[in-house]
Amino acid sequence: MVNWTALIIFSALFLVVTVIGFVAVRWRKGDLNNIQEWGLGGRSFGTLITWFLLGGDLYTAYTFIAVPSLVFAAGAIGFYAVPYTILVYPFIFVVMPRMWAVARKHNFVTAADFVEGRFQSKPLALAIAFTGILATMPYIALQLVGLQAVLTAMGLGQYGELPLVIAFAILAVYTFSSGLRAPALVAVVKDALVYITVLAIVIYVPIKLGGFGAIFSHIPAAKQTLATDPSKGNSMWAFGTLAFGSAFALFLYPHSLTSVFSSKSGRVIQRNAMLLPTYSVMLAFLALTGFMAAVALPKLGVANSIQAVPALINYAFPDWFKGIAFAAIGIGALVPAAVMSIAAANLFTRNIYKPFFRPNASDAEEANTAKITSLVVKIGALAVVLLIPVAQAINLQLLGGMWILQTVPTVIFALYTRWFNRWALLAGWAVAMVYGTITMLQPLFNPTAFGLPANGGKVLSTVPITLGSMKLNGYVGLNAVVLNIVIAAVLSLVLNLARVSNGTDVTQKADYIESEAPIPASEIAAPPALAEE
Repeated sequence: MVNWTALIIFSALFLVVTVIGFVAVRWRKGDLNNIQEWGLGGRSFGTLITWFLLGGDLYTAYTFIAVPSLVFAAGAIGFYAVPYTILVYPFIFVVMPRMWAVARKHNFVTAADFVEGRFQSKPLALAIAFTGILATMPYIALQLVGLQAVLTAMGLGQYGELPLVIAFAILAVYTFSSGLRAPALVAVVKDALVYITVLAIVIYVPIKLGGFGAIFSHIPAAKQTLATDPSKGNSMWAFGTLAFGSAFALFLYPHSLTSVFSSKSGRVIQRNAMLLPTYSVMLAFLALTGFMAAVALPKLGVANSIQAVPALINYAFPDWFKGIAFAAIGIGALVPAAVMSIAAANLFTRNIYKPFFRPNASDAEEANTAKITSLVVKIGALAVVLLIPVAQAINLQLLGGMWILQTVPTVIFALYTRWFNRWALLAGWAVAMVYGTITMLQPLFNPTAFGLPANGGKVLSTVPITLGSMKLNGYVGLNAVVLNIVIAAVLSLVLNLARVSNGTDVTQKADYIESEAPIPASEIAAPPALAEE
């Protein structure tokens, strides 16, 4: 049955962000027939807009749906998402201004552009571009899973996939016309709605359920702690490796780098590294809703963990607030999906289409190709959601972090040294990609060998490593990147001794100067950039 009150409020807020998306083409005017303007917003965003854009980009509908559902289903292990978002900010503060400075100096739009400039290696740049697109596609699809969940919760499931298709079609059109300016403006509304919704849930729902004491008293003790039995697999090790690996992966995703490159200076990035932890506080509250749902859902008869948060909202709030909360999740799907599709389009256009098919393409052709590619990417993501069972689509996202981690040696290490040989980096990447993909996908094809039911195969993000009597369940992505680094280091040693060419570096040490200068104390005490928008 359709909840018309919630649907009307949801639709009104959706209409507001749609208008904002189309109006964004007039905001910060620039030539959108240039990929620097369409795909990076002219590299003009200050601290406040970057804060909203990065927050909207990193804290997605998938986070709103998946983190609580993981806590709901598996317990404390799901809280690994909280420390990894804290670990990542020192990394951003140190590394990303350095990356921004080089990209701005040489008009690099993607990480693969940087690799091409650093090593003059089209195969290596192609590998980085391919990895970025591959890791992004299931991530976009999962934004649709979040949108699909709230549409179902409002009673629109009876209309099949039509509402989802209409919503994503609107997103596709205004992203095509406005580029990165659209999600940058929409993110302001999205983040405001998210903060309102999360605070309402974390304050009101516990009151309705009898308080936090009552909630935790209904959660089995095993779900409130991490298993430490060394003979059965130490989930503390899984928790740590998932957090550590995910922290390094987060800002290597193409959509994260796109938001970084759109900033107007390295100082803006550093300020955001200090401001963004406020989202980690929100994420901790959001993870707690998994336990709230575990208490409330038996009363609702809802067994699907993906519907945990929407069902909790339906259970706890009046219809008018349901519309606001569902809009927060739905619009929370649109912002990252838009940035992700733009980032994937930039990679395809700059690092596949132009170098291999149209080396002499004009700026206008380059920008138009990116716009068309962004539409194709969205259609592909929509097909993933419509054709693949939702549970499997969420499992596939676990591969994204593993894949993107394999760009660490080539992208991050290259910011500081060219000792690693380009062919060694390519070999390390290839071996790690094959190992990680096969390791994580094996249960899909042979579930019984992993103790799973014949029809219950799933991607496994952690695998056990046996050390004597101890079994340590570690994140496959982290295992793979260690293998990647070892292979790259050994082969680099051999190839460097053999004096194998490592290409010509078009960047210079001077390109990094801005990021190495400290932020003036006066800016830290009273950052003027908060008002610069």
